[in-house]
Formats: sequence, C-alpha cells, structure tokens
Amino acid sequence: MPVQHDFSTPLLRVFVEVARLGSFTAAAPVLGYTQSAISRQISSLEEEAGTALFDRLPRGVRLTEPGHRLLAHAQAVLDRLDAARRELADLRDLATGRLRVAAFATADAALVPHAVAAFQQRHPGVSVSLREGFTRELLALLGAGDADVAVVSFPGRQHLDGFELRKICDDFMYVALPADHRLAGRRQVRLTDLRDEEWIAGSSNPEDTLISACLRTGFQPHIGFVARDWMAKQGFVAAGIGITMVPSLAADAVRRDVKLVLIHPDDIPPRQVYSAITSGFTPSPATSAFLDLLHR
Repeated sequence: MPVQHDFSTPLLRVFVEVARLGSFTAAAPVLGYTQSAISRQISSLEEEAGTALFDRLPRGVRLTEPGHRLLAHAQAVLDRLDAARRELADLRDLATGRLRVAAFATADAALVPHAVAAFQQRHPGVSVSLREGFTRELLALLGAGDADVAVVSFPGRQHLDGFELRKICDDFMYVALPADHRLAGRRQVRLTDLRDEEWIAGSSNPEDTLISACLRTGFQPHIGFVARDWMAKQGFVAAGIGITMVPSLAADAVRRDVKLVLIHPDDIPPRQVYSAITSGFTPSPATSAFLDLLHR
C-alpha cells in the first residue's frame, strides 16, 4: 500500500518558518519553541515525507530538492487556511456575508424597512436582499433554503413543524376613511357602522383580500372598486369614493388626507406577526443580528 503522508498544519508552519530563516535556532523564538523542539518537529515531518527536507550545515540549514518542492505546496496550504480564517472572522464580525429576508407585503410598509435600514447602517459590508409574498410562500422559501429569515403573519397562535417562530407584535386592523367622513372622528368603529359603505379592495372576491377577516362575523362588504396598488386605494379613499382596510403595520405609511379608525378587535382580532427561521439550522451571524434589530 502507498504511504499516506500526514502533513499537519503546525508542522508545515514550522517547516516554512525554518525555510524562510534558514536556521532552527532563528525560528525557535519566532514560533515560541526551543531549538530542540524545532529540530524534533522537522525530523517528524521528514519521517512523514520519507526524505530529508533540509541539509544540516555548520551554520544553519538549507532546503534539499524535496524540501524545495514541499515548500511551495506548504506555503499554498497555509495561505489558503489563513484566507479561510479571515473569511470566517469577517462573517463572524459582519464585515461581509449576505442576508436574505422574506416578508409579507404589509410588513414591508415600515417594519422591515426600518430593521433593514438599521442593519445596513451597522453592517454595510453585508449584502441584503428581500423577497415578498404570502405567508405560505415565505415559509416555502425558508424550507427550501432560499431565505434566511421571514416575517410572517397568522390570525392566531401557530405551532408549525420545521420552523422556529418568535412573536414580533399584534397587527390590528384600521379602516381608512375620507377626511370628512361621518366616522372620521371616532376612536374605533364596529363593522355594523360600515355596513352601507363602498369598499376599495384588491380583488372583487372578499376572500382574497384583508376584508376576508370580516366574513367570519357574517359581515358582507360591498366592494365598489378594485384597486390592487396600495397608493391607488388611498387615492380612492381620499377622493371620497369609498373606504379600505389598513393593517396597523402600514399605518405610518398612510397619506395625511386619509383618516384611520380602529376596527373593534372583537370584530376583527389582530393578526399575530412573527419572525421565522428554519428549525435545526444554526442561523448565520447576519441573521442573528437582523433578528435582534427586528424585535427591537
């Protein structure tokens, strides 16, 4: 059977330093060893190599031909290991790396942008990307390894196998009203107060919109206009054409000529908003840092 050489990293470091200085004695203080320890380690390396690597001279040592051949490989190995250590240190210190965030649309109105902005200010060397979708799509991205962290929402407490969930907040529902609407001065309203209103929604089918939360009470909204764009919905409301529903997560992004009034939580309970990561996997340093900011 061929001889298997085990050129360990410490031995290679000793070998390279001795070759650079041309002396066991000179290498000893640099490496923190005694001269005799250096001599033993080089002898051990030569035994593993099966050949002499240095000629011992009256003053110092000189590489043999096999020693010259090994030196190039040893230096390359040590350079790669040093580069790997630097990369790992950069990842740990967040000087480099990537962060892949996934979130549902409402969370992208303020919550996620604020967290991303704070993260980028602290860690400008980390590349950040964002994917948007419905909660089921976001969890699929996590499960497939295509996202590092997701911000998801549910109507109630959830226990999902395969994911670690940590609650961020409750997302209450508001109704957006024209500034001169009869209910604009209220602190909160009941759905029965809105039964005669025209609704602006993202679909003509209430089940496909935020309004679906109303349906469990038997409330049947009348959808007057369909507008998928968030700014378009606000434009219709401001013009007095109808009303629309706005989650509290998006409240800060609503235009000033639109009034928000809380819908009574007994009529529409708040959605619970969570951060989610995949169970059983160690989060990257970037993911851990972003989660801390997100939950602040």
